[in-house]
Amino acid sequence: MPNTAPTTTRTTAHHAQFIDVHYHVGPDAYLRRHTATTAGELYAEHQGWVVLKNHLGSTAAQAWEARQQGLPVSGSIVLNALAGGFDLRAVEQAAIQHGEDSGLRLIVHLPTVTGRTHRSRLTRTPSHPLLAQGQRPLTVSDEHRMLRPEVRELLRAARDLPVVISTGHADAHEVRLLVDEAVRLDLPRLMLNQPANPMTGLTCKDLWEVAAAQQVWTEQTALTRLLDYQDQSDFADVLSLLPRVVYSSDLGQPSQMDIGPWLEWTRRSFQEAQLPPERITQVTHTEPLMMLSL
Repeated sequence: MPNTAPTTTRTTAHHAQFIDVHYHVGPDAYLRRHTATTAGELYAEHQGWVVLKNHLGSTAAQAWEARQQGLPVSGSIVLNALAGGFDLRAVEQAAIQHGEDSGLRLIVHLPTVTGRTHRSRLTRTPSHPLLAQGQRPLTVSDEHRMLRPEVRELLRAARDLPVVISTGHADAHEVRLLVDEAVRLDLPRLMLNQPANPMTGLTCKDLWEVAAAQQVWTEQTALTRLLDYQDQSDFADVLSLLPRVVYSSDLGQPSQMDIGPWLEWTRRSFQEAQLPPERITQVTHTEPLMMLSL
């Protein structure tokens, strides 16, 4: 990334030095390192912009409130069962709460709690006793491995809403179904959410075909590399070779590094991947901004 020395200058997404489209703050399903405000303050110091994520549901109101304090924050909603699942009313409410002052779209993540077997390498503590047994799972496909009708309807409605649809923790088959449906419906923006994670399991080679459509962006997170879910070669290939890549942290866990150290880790990792400056700007700012802009 470009210069990340702390500063107190107020930052907009267009003038930010980088945009992190995936950062977890509390309250969330698990304990987090920062609140929306403290995270926003740190991103402001580093001249960045952050999109907040929350497995319980929406961060739209938190993001709006943070921006009223001059902080570089926008939001998302995760459509897990606890948040109402694929109910379009939840998306519309979050979009309204998100407002228009940021000039950015709300990210709408399809379910991240799917019930699929995966033992996370993260050390995580549930944030509330009601979450001791986890959340009720929800998937975008039905028992026949086809997209649920309500998912198709959500994608259709999203064409006319100020949102970006994210594939959530869909598996590889579901991701392909979602991309096909997005193309069929001419959905303007679909983000492949951290496809290297074990629940999706798509490598750079797999993504050549999946991410070819012009409305598809591929998210590459730092966390998939930090947890060794992805090797350095695949990490570098995604960042170097694929079209429309957005680089994010997927951090916020107390067991993982804070924002400043992540930026330094990113600088070293990009250097190891031999990314030229123009490509770094593209994956950290140009493409995220193009994906999010209204």
